[in-house]
Amino acid sequence: MLRFLGRLAERAINKVVIKPPYAVPLEAYILHQSLFVVDLHADSLLWNRDLLLRSRTGHVDVPRLISGNVGLQVFGVVTRSPAGQNFYRTKGRRDRVTAIAITGGWPLRAWSSLFQRALYQARKLERFAAQSGGKLMLVRTAADLDALQARREQHEPVVGGFAGLEGVHALGGRLENIDRLFQAGFRMIGLAHFFDNRAAGSAHGAKKGGLTPFGREVVRKVQDTHMLLDLAHASQQAIDDVLEMATAPVMVSHTGVCGVHDHPRNLSDAHIRRIAASGGVVGIALFEGALPAPSLPLAARSMRYVADLAGVDAVALGSDFDGGVTAPVDASGLPLLTEAMLAEGFDRGEIAKIMGGNALRLMRSVLPAGS
Repeated sequence: MLRFLGRLAERAINKVVIKPPYAVPLEAYILHQSLFVVDLHADSLLWNRDLLLRSRTGHVDVPRLISGNVGLQVFGVVTRSPAGQNFYRTKGRRDRVTAIAITGGWPLRAWSSLFQRALYQARKLERFAAQSGGKLMLVRTAADLDALQARREQHEPVVGGFAGLEGVHALGGRLENIDRLFQAGFRMIGLAHFFDNRAAGSAHGAKKGGLTPFGREVVRKVQDTHMLLDLAHASQQAIDDVLEMATAPVMVSHTGVCGVHDHPRNLSDAHIRRIAASGGVVGIALFEGALPAPSLPLAARSMRYVADLAGVDAVALGSDFDGGVTAPVDASGLPLLTEAMLAEGFDRGEIAKIMGGNALRLMRSVLPAGS
């Protein structure tokens, strides 16, 4: 009964504007099938669904990723979500993930420990991969990316994946937990989520401060450990502080841009330029807040804005699927985003970069080489 109630709750928030199946014009379909699509953010591990089965709930599962020709999905790991969270001022008190953990039958230790919640979701991803019959491949290194790409070039129905932490509040103030997350398969660390924490201010927090001394240690540790540093949800001051000290490219996994939609969730022109100058990417999200409305043409317009401002090499996709949002389509509908990009005037080479090539370049420059 508790799991059923949890599924009902998800159906009320992870919705789509256009329901599948999706009719895609032939030109866009053929182009989309030639791409290696990378989505930099989906919160699918939070929910109590079997991601190996096609569902009508939410946005992402392995069958829908394969239908949408997604080559690599980064799975965001949410460990705390305050009741009443909002884009303007969230204090971070009563937590909603506790109810998800209880109704989903998570281990007892994950009911109260944010760090254990992170590890549990990483183990879920490992279990899905082990039971997928080769359709979900865990990515840990640049060599894994090469192996994944080679399999897809042979037209294997396979999608890669790794976990990314959404907010270092889950570390519990312990820097050594970054090593434990790395061993558990995390390859991306975001500094903040919807509330300020002991490392950095959030764009939606009460104080919106910059990096703390602990936050500076976190930035150094993440980059020294060859993990991607994600500035999504970070305050403007925290982004400035990171850009002053970063020794490797930084990124924003899922965001909008103020030049299209002036909103606290979104990046300024100055930050877009500096992130691009670091060699990083800006992942354009699909939800209202990042965009004026959940619309693929508006997402394509935001991609165009970043490309014109900072160069096409700085643009990527970060849907925020399954993030408690209404999306234009689910993962199987991503060919329609390719259609919207064609209509926006992007050529085939630019679309290949934005839909995956730029993210792959960044990952290869940051992740451990492997063998």
